[in-house]
Amino acid sequence: MDNKTLDLLEIRDQIDTIDKEIVELFEKRMQLSADVAEYKISNNKEVLDPKREKEKLMTLEHYASNSFNRVGVYELFRQMMAMSRKLQYRILAEHGKAGNISFRKVSSLPMQKAKVVFQGVEGAYSFTAMHSFFGESIENYNVETWRDAMEAIKNGDADYAVLPIENSTAGIVADIYDLLVEYHHSIVGEQIIQVDHALMALKNSTLEDIKTVYSHPQALSQCKKFLEEHPEWKAEKYLNTAMAAKKVKEDGDLTQAAIASPYAAQCFGLQILKPHVFSSQQNSTRFIIVSKEEIYQEEAGKISVCFEIPHESGSLYNTLSHFIYNDLNMTKIESRPIPEKKWEYRFFVDFEGNLSDSGVKNALYGISREVNNLRILGNY
Repeated sequence: MDNKTLDLLEIRDQIDTIDKEIVELFEKRMQLSADVAEYKISNNKEVLDPKREKEKLMTLEHYASNSFNRVGVYELFRQMMAMSRKLQYRILAEHGKAGNISFRKVSSLPMQKAKVVFQGVEGAYSFTAMHSFFGESIENYNVETWRDAMEAIKNGDADYAVLPIENSTAGIVADIYDLLVEYHHSIVGEQIIQVDHALMALKNSTLEDIKTVYSHPQALSQCKKFLEEHPEWKAEKYLNTAMAAKKVKEDGDLTQAAIASPYAAQCFGLQILKPHVFSSQQNSTRFIIVSKEEIYQEEAGKISVCFEIPHESGSLYNTLSHFIYNDLNMTKIESRPIPEKKWEYRFFVDFEGNLSDSGVKNALYGISREVNNLRILGNY
């Protein structure tokens, strides 16, 4: 073994010794943080004091001997302070100081005399999702737009609405995310439907006759590869896949076709010119069930929230780390621009858990103290 190897081993031994000391000091610091939490509980003080933390970080970074280490010290202690806050939030929650969640737990969704609204017409994928979730006998009616469905819930004309929120091929339905913010309704369930798009037209029409293809923008996006094989066709956006099929039937034009489900072709007496025109064999759409009531079922296992964060470095990480520290599995994150705030974004997060769980309560309380406008969108 040469001298260089010996030197390296000695250096590593010294690093191990220092690391052990750092861990011991870290644990001492966290115990003091726990003492701070007890003091704040007794004196009704907030956990986060942004001004003090900023001043403390600026002081600590100047203890470092060079610019590289100053950045490192700043980041190290910023994370340490974030950990300290998470411990304090947990202690506050254990003392019943985390506030109350407005959602009410139920054994099952109220179904007696329930009425469901869906966007589109019979034969739409939302119609299929509705029957898959509620059963064939549920009282229902249709509206023209997603906003109309949200208004129906708001006005008490329906108890539940069925809305598409995400497709495995085309991604999120952005308008639904925006409507969830605008209307203070709650997600109480979800239903995943496998999407099987077909090209359909009048009984006497052929592929050679087609000039215009109508469908919902999401469906057109999902079938982009197929449509690109026919550059002579004009793709036209329509409110709903089944409504596009209905239009083709009512217009009686041999040059028109629609992309919709095979069930829609059956409903409106159209022939399928080309089956399975979707781009992926795994193409599925996730629908959410929305209610005006803030309720969640005992066995609910997924929570959706949205929030806004300060436009500064580390804000998103510090927010999401609350899930890590409470051993919660985050399954999805999306962002949408905030119209009234230029270049600022609202984040939507799905994670596993139930609003009755202590870890969920701790995480939501901690997040609520450090973000703007946290909203629980639902537990389902």
